[in-house]
Amino acid sequence: MKSDRLLAAAIGALTGAALTVSVHPGHVHAQAGASTSPDVIAMRAEIDALKRQLPDQAHVMADVDYHFSSLWFAGRNANWPLAAFYLGETRSHLNWAVRMRPVRKLSSGADRELRPVLEGVESAGLAKIRDAIDQHDQRAFDRAYRGTMAQCYGCHSAAEKPYLRLHIPLQPGARMIDPHS
Repeated sequence: MKSDRLLAAAIGALTGAALTVSVHPGHVHAQAGASTSPDVIAMRAEIDALKRQLPDQAHVMADVDYHFSSLWFAGRNANWPLAAFYLGETRSHLNWAVRMRPVRKLSSGADRELRPVLEGVESAGLAKIRDAIDQHDQRAFDRAYRGTMAQCYGCHSAAEKPYLRLHIPLQPGARMIDPHS
């Protein structure tokens, strides 16, 4: 993404300006001496402006919804190459969502790390979907898809968003893609 490249370039410029920069997922901390140059101040303002231009996690999760629901119809219609495509897109966008917001602050003040949750979904639910696609097994696909939905809801609940309940989609997210062919 262009915004990601711009942010990376800005961070690189700050590093080149002899600042001590520590990067934590989703945050950039720069430490400078007592006198901060106008160039560094301008660079920080530019980084903040770039951060505001990036989509939020909800936007990325809307993409996950689109791909995961399309995956359902591709698998149910035994269009295994299309199902494999949508599984890949689902995984990619879930990883993007976690890169965008790797930690959720809970009402207790504790942090919920999302990377381990995603790793569990990938190694269990999504792996079982992949196996079902590879074996062209609709029954296994159905079980794996529903099991992955339960894992997704577990993540929503752990992030204090239990109202984000999932259900089997009623229609494909991409109506112009034919899941039958």
